[in-house]
Amino acid sequence: MRISLANMKPGQTGVVVEVLAGHGMVNRLEAMGLRLCKRVRKVSSMLMRGPIVVEVDGFQIAVGHRMASRIIVEIFVE
Repeated sequence: MRISLANMKPGQTGVVVEVLAGHGMVNRLEAMGLRLCKRVRKVSSMLMRGPIVVEVDGFQIAVGHRMASRIIVEIFVE
């Protein structure tokens, strides 16, 4: 099942399959370690469309809600 990172529930794990954004945002995400085919786990999210915390390669990264809504993830069904 494919959903945006913003729509994932805390604790869910998946793989980044698509980023619906321009080169600038893609480059910024890659600099943080968030790129295609990377396994991510949503740690938490804030109320009122605040930042979303994800874990990538053992590191926690905070991503803005608008940015997270453009990152499409294939969810692992357990």
